[in-house]
Amino acid sequence: MRFTPLLTAALVCAFTYMLILERDALLAFAGAETEPPVEETVEQRIEDKPPVSVLVLKSEAQPVARGIVLRGQTAAFRLLDVKAETSGQVISPPLRAGTLVGEGELLCELDPGTREATLAEAEARLAEAQANNNVSASLVQKGYASETTAISRVAALQAAQAVVERAKKELEQLEIHAPFSGLLESDTAEFGALLQTGGTCARVIALDPIKLVGYATEQQVQRISVGGPAGARLIGGQEVRGKLTFISRSADPLTRTFRVEVTVPNEDLSIRDGSTAEIYIALHGETGHLLPQSALTLNDHGQLGVRIVDGETAEFIGVTILNESPDGVWVGGLPEQAEVIIVGQEYVVSGRRVTVTYQKDAS
Repeated sequence: MRFTPLLTAALVCAFTYMLILERDALLAFAGAETEPPVEETVEQRIEDKPPVSVLVLKSEAQPVARGIVLRGQTAAFRLLDVKAETSGQVISPPLRAGTLVGEGELLCELDPGTREATLAEAEARLAEAQANNNVSASLVQKGYASETTAISRVAALQAAQAVVERAKKELEQLEIHAPFSGLLESDTAEFGALLQTGGTCARVIALDPIKLVGYATEQQVQRISVGGPAGARLIGGQEVRGKLTFISRSADPLTRTFRVEVTVPNEDLSIRDGSTAEIYIALHGETGHLLPQSALTLNDHGQLGVRIVDGETAEFIGVTILNESPDGVWVGGLPEQAEVIIVGQEYVVSGRRVTVTYQKDAS
């Protein structure tokens, strides 16, 4: 059996192994000097590349028109069911729903019945009690009557005065007047109808001004304050403006939201009670940069931001979107003055040298 081919194959395999996997040891055994490999850093590779031409916008921070949006509805400024304080038959002609009424205007009048006679009797009893009291006082002064008798006469006089006052009040309650100016939301009580104490004469609604009612979350309510500007877009597309007039101090136990109210003028009464509204409440004290939406980009970690020029190189800065407008997007997180790359930001990374061409501020 011939061993030469097997020996040759084993030597070739051993040499190949040493040459590939143990190259440094083989060269050292042979006495050859090796140079350590030169490791090129990422920064060196970026700096060695030619600069990239970019278009830059010089931007300065400005106040941001920012706010929160709530879903809500319109609500009457005042709404009241006007009720009778005494009973009686209605003797006034009815006013129909939709009629404008002024404060103090007569809505319903009730039949006085025997109340006028009751008042006349009470006044006669009062005159009698007054005369008896005068006689009693004179007798006490002369010593012909006791102090107890005088006290009884005074009590009788005061009781008679109270009866007269009650009778007059009963007559006053026969006329039911509008407590404030507004619209009749229902017909007044029909002529001939019998109104009992607590019965409804009419419903009056005041729509000028009108309220916008919404509910804000715990986070939103911390950012708004009474007196701030607000507005709304109604379901029909109508836009209205007003002021924030109320923020509830107590949260709804089920939704954990807080009731807020915005008051807006409604002189033509075109806004109805209960209409759906998209309420906008403005915020103050925030500044940002107005940039083209195309200037926004993502870094390798998926963070939203923009690339700015720092010296001669590009740098990435994370931003937050504050608001959107037809002219662009408002962002926060940038310094007061920034040179933002608006064209070419997708072709550079942090540290890459750039050749800058400036565009005027869009504002």
